Amino acid sequence: MSLDLDDLQLLLDVAELGSFSQAAAIRGWSQPLVSQRIATLEQTLGASLFQRHRRGVTPTPACEQFLPAARAALGALAEGRLAIQGAPALPRIRLACLPSLTSAVFSPLLRELVDGAFEIRCNTDHSGVIMQDLLTGECDIGFVLRCPPVAGLHMELLCRSPIIAVASPLHPLAGQQGLTLHHIANERIAPQQWGAGCDVFIQQMRRLREPTRSLHAIQPASAARELALEHGFITLMPALAVARDLELGRLIRLDVGDLPQDHWEVMMAWRSGKRPNAAKEVVLNAARGLAALWRGVE
Repeated sequence: MSLDLDDLQLLLDVAELGSFSQAAAIRGWSQPLVSQRIATLEQTLGASLFQRHRRGVTPTPACEQFLPAARAALGALAEGRLAIQGAPALPRIRLACLPSLTSAVFSPLLRELVDGAFEIRCNTDHSGVIMQDLLTGECDIGFVLRCPPVAGLHMELLCRSPIIAVASPLHPLAGQQGLTLHHIANERIAPQQWGAGCDVFIQQMRRLREPTRSLHAIQPASAARELALEHGFITLMPALAVARDLELGRLIRLDVGDLPQDHWEVMMAWRSGKRPNAAKEVVLNAARGLAALWRGVE
């Protein structure tokens, strides 16, 4: 029995909305009709696709495995329609990175590749999710933190970005030399939650800080950056996340001698393919060039 492409789109909608009734509503259908179409698709594929519960439905593991293929099929159909209409279907490269690295990665890459003969789609997520998306083909190139090697994926170290303390140029401690943790202990502090080292830092600061003064940790880097820029906070974060602010003098790196020696190790990951992908190679090389600039700044 053949698959109906409309049913593939219905499958994606139900998976995203988590509801047969909502998928029916956007089509002007009845809920029983959606249930019937999904049941037919389940019979065709020979697997249960959704678990029913009071609040709606959730995709089964079999459904999760099938969703990337459904998206790819519908994407190929859309590109074919554009080709028929005379609009060239350009190659598409899908990038993903940590939310805290978007300004450091996406903006410079797109500026460098704006005239390339391909289109770029950008997304953000945590490293583990990005690695999974690379394996399933939902992402082409990911920018992640160092993690264990994964069979089938190439991983390349781009840079080791140190965790630094930053503040506004108007902060009373800006420009002072020979600072220690004692000097900043009772300031307004909100480090970016950069990893396990952040928790160690917070525990260390609590021993130096007045008991009544609270400590905050925050994600992503953009939120910590705003607290430093606009609200007089000292924040700790990877230098890479605020490289442009430091270059333009919007933020100042504080000279804190006994700051914890910690780093973010930024990796580039991608899945190798049997067929050459010229567009992907262009993006990979552009990212390597960008990383050389990052290392030069550090």
